[in-house]
Formats: sequence, structure tokens, C-alpha cells
Amino acid sequence: MPSDRDFVRRMLQTVATVTGVAILLAVLWAAREALMLVYVSALIAMGFSPLVTLIERPRRKAGKRRVPRWLAILVIYAAIVAVVVFVGLLVIPPLVAQGSALWAKLPTEFNRLQTFLISHKLMTHRVTLEEAVQNAPSGTGGNAVGTVLVAISSLIGGIFGLITILILTFYLLIEAGPMFEYLVRFVPLGRRGDVATVARQAVAKVSAWLRAQFILAGVMGTFSAIGLGLMGVPYFYVIALIAAIGETIPIVGPVIGGITAVAVAISVSPKLALMVGIYFFVLHQLEVNILVPKIMERSVGVSPVAVMVALLVGGALWGLVGAILAIPTAALLSVIVEEIAAGQDARVQRIR
Repeated sequence: MPSDRDFVRRMLQTVATVTGVAILLAVLWAAREALMLVYVSALIAMGFSPLVTLIERPRRKAGKRRVPRWLAILVIYAAIVAVVVFVGLLVIPPLVAQGSALWAKLPTEFNRLQTFLISHKLMTHRVTLEEAVQNAPSGTGGNAVGTVLVAISSLIGGIFGLITILILTFYLLIEAGPMFEYLVRFVPLGRRGDVATVARQAVAKVSAWLRAQFILAGVMGTFSAIGLGLMGVPYFYVIALIAAIGETIPIVGPVIGGITAVAVAISVSPKLALMVGIYFFVLHQLEVNILVPKIMERSVGVSPVAVMVALLVGGALWGLVGAILAIPTAALLSVIVEEIAAGQDARVQRIR
């Protein structure tokens, strides 16, 4: 029969454990934004790890040294920067020209809108743009200043986060081998082989997810360019590029591409804008319900149901960032669950 001293000791251990877990959860919650940067960096490092290994692998010819790992990573970074610069050179000049043309046509479109409203008894007399600005609600100026400050703060925070992710991803790729060897020392000797297998499968799945994202972007960009080109939309190649880049952002990205296409088409005619809107709506439905589940199932090995559930849960928990990270997170969880299930099956077989 346990003594009072043993009971008190167990109670103190229980209270200390619960308190420690509560403090740990509180610390993790307080550092959730920093941990999210670390998690995103880890996913990117896992996604690019096979490509880095492919670039740095030693040549078969005698006397040829292998490419340093840091140089292989910088080659990938340089390629990404080159693509971003190329996209910027394609997108920015037409957008500036389109914006200037729209600004020049704004008074005419404003008067046309007023004519429509007056003819339908929705307005009694015409107003100028200056009068419309002067008659705006009194709190608009302050709200506008606050909105600009919030936007600038968000932009600075986003740039800082992006730089942090790039630097952290670089070091994670550099130190991947030593870090894994250090962490695996805390795993029992008999389980280290299983952990190494899980790690390889996780890297393969995240890398497959990254490739699938590029495939989806290419498919959506191609169909956007073909459809908009046949409909005669100006700068259709720029819009298709925006749609392809937006495809990397679940839910919101395709909507941004559609809104951009409609905004450009309406400068030509309302009928063309309606046609473009219907086309992108159909394209978006095909992408959400068919392309994403099927491509992710074939590339990543996650079922369509799991993909859609992951997108919904990730978006509900962490918004846009959660939706972006939902599928690779589901892939990682599937690897862990499959390994646990395989271990349990092996133990059952040994018992029998």
C-alpha cells in the first residue's frame, strides 16, 4: 500500500508536469509567428533538397570535384531571382500603361455611369469628381491615413519575413545532414532506421508537392492565355502570368487572376468582361474540384478528400497561410501515420 509520502510525491510530479506543459504551450503560442517562419523555411528546404542534391552530386569523370552545397543553393536562388525579375519586366510596364489609360478614361466613365443612374431615376443631378471627393464622409481622411500606415507596416513585416525565410532556408539546406545526425541521437538505436525512412519519405512528399504546384501554375497559366487570347483580351499574356503565379495561393490566388482579367476586359467592353468572368469562374471550379485534388493525389499521394479537408481546416485555423501550408502538412502527417500503422502491424504479426 503506497505511503502518504509517495502519494504527495506523485501529486507534486503531476502538478509539475501539467504546469510545465501549460508553460510550454503558452511559450509556443506566444512565439507562433516565429515558429511559422521556421516551419515555412523547413518546408521550402525539404522541397528544394532533392534539387540541391542533384546539382551538387559529384561528377563521374576523374579529377572533377563536386559542386559545393552552398553554391548549389545559390544557383537555385539566382534562378528564382531571375524568374522574378523576368516576370516583373513583363508585368509592370503593361500594368503602368493600362493604369495610365484607365486614369485618362476615368472622367468619361464616371460621366457615363452618372448618365445610367440618372436615366434610371437613381440620381437627380450630375456631380463632378471634385464634388464627389469633397462630399465624402468626414472620417475618410483619417481612415485612409490609418489604412496607409497599416499597409506600410504590413509590407515591411512581409519583406522582413521573406528575408528571414530565405536566410533560414539557406542554413537549413546547408546544415540538413549534421542537424539530422544530431537529432537522431535522441532516438533509440532500434528506431533510427525507421526515423531515417520517415525523413526520406517526408522530403520526397514535400518535394512532390512543390513540383505539383509548378504543374498547376503551368496548366492554369496556359489555359488562361489560350482562352483570353481567343477572346481578344489586351495583355492576355500578362494576365495569364498573374493567374499562374496566383495558382500557388489556394482559394485567393485564382480569384485575383480572375478579377485582374475582368478589370482589363471591362476597359474594352462590358460584354467581354462578362465573357471573361464566366470563363474564369468555370476555370476556377475545374481547378478547385478536379485539378488540385487529382494532381495532388497523383504527385503527393494524398487523397482528394484529404486535400479538400486540409484546405478547409488550414484556412480556418491560419487563414491564407494555413491554406497554403495545408497540403504539405497533410502529406507529412500521412507519412507519420503510415509509419505508426506499419509499426503496429509489425508488432501484431510478431505477437501472432
